[in-house]
Amino acid sequence: MKKHAPDHSGKFLAADIGNTHTVLGLFKRRRLLSSWRIPTRKETTGDELFSIVSPFLVAHEVGWKDLDTILVSSVVPPAAEAWADLAERCAGPEFRDAHDLVLELVTISYPHPYEVGTDRLLNSLAAFRRFRTACIVVDYGTATTFDCISERGEYMGGTIAPGILLAARSLFSGTSKLPMVRFPRDRVSVLGKNTEGAIQAGLLYGFAGLTDNIIDNLAEIFEKRPLVVSTGGLSPILFDYCKNVDRLEPTLTMEALLYCHDHLMSARPANAPG
Repeated sequence: MKKHAPDHSGKFLAADIGNTHTVLGLFKRRRLLSSWRIPTRKETTGDELFSIVSPFLVAHEVGWKDLDTILVSSVVPPAAEAWADLAERCAGPEFRDAHDLVLELVTISYPHPYEVGTDRLLNSLAAFRRFRTACIVVDYGTATTFDCISERGEYMGGTIAPGILLAARSLFSGTSKLPMVRFPRDRVSVLGKNTEGAIQAGLLYGFAGLTDNIIDNLAEIFEKRPLVVSTGGLSPILFDYCKNVDRLEPTLTMEALLYCHDHLMSARPANAPG
């Protein structure tokens, strides 16, 4: 069947499901209207998601039947299943897993492509599409991931380290007197003057050092120094502590989901609905 150019007039809902949080993005005419963050729960049902997400759509005067697609990137399979159930319940938007789409958009120089997390491939896709050069993408999520993209846009592989929130929770749960801390937007001193300040300094400067050291080592793989881009929920806080990070792009995954939606629309037959 004949294919047609992407229809950029429609609306779609993107969900980036991480181990701790799910980031949602509502798109219209290729523009991100709004994004919000909800906890990821493996036991959440499609009915529960309907009640959680509906108010956000209503606030933007969007109904479920106005959406052409629910596009999901997930590292938590049970949570992705709930989103598929939600799409079926709504009987309007098509449910699509972004992993199959991004595999069609990224050349992977990696022995087992299906082992790579969808979020890592999406970040690589968006970084190369945005900057058109070799990149290292640092994503501060439940894990801290480092992904390498060649000058030709090939996904090369990367490094995975614990996430800063995971480290903070481990410190809190594994000790008797150390408190769980928050990370302030203002820069903290490396010299803590109380217990909370000392923990904040250890985590922030420690993860900045981890970031800079891994980047130094990964950069040796490239012929010339790659552009280093940071993303993820805590990237705006850690950005100022890292010497080797060039760009801050907190919405990189959402940008990649937009490219996947474009690809999906381009592949639809001309006589397909929507």
